[in-house]
Amino acid sequence: MAVYDFNSEMSSIVLNRKDNVATLLRDVKAGENITYTFEGKLQTLVVKSDIRFGHKVALYPIPKGERILKYGESIGAATEFIDRGEHVHVQNIEGIRGRGDAHIQKEVKNS
Repeated sequence: MAVYDFNSEMSSIVLNRKDNVATLLRDVKAGENITYTFEGKLQTLVVKSDIRFGHKVALYPIPKGERILKYGESIGAATEFIDRGEHVHVQNIEGIRGRGDAHIQKEVKNS
């Protein structure tokens, strides 16, 4: 596993090969290149908007409905198509755990 240092040139992290997002280690501006390592190789990606420290950016195009994988775990599903380099946050993902409200909404639609 790679060692990350906040003082290094690394601007984001990807901890698991299944991840489809990177987590930013600092604020970035639209059009800026970010760097991360994947399977031991340095990668770069251009972000499409200003994104804050700790938020996520898509590593690949993510179709609507596809799971968002961070640190190898699903953290939600895309509510719309998310292009590579786009901010991944509450505006385009929804949680999939504990969605008791989804069951209630389905019952209301069927009544």
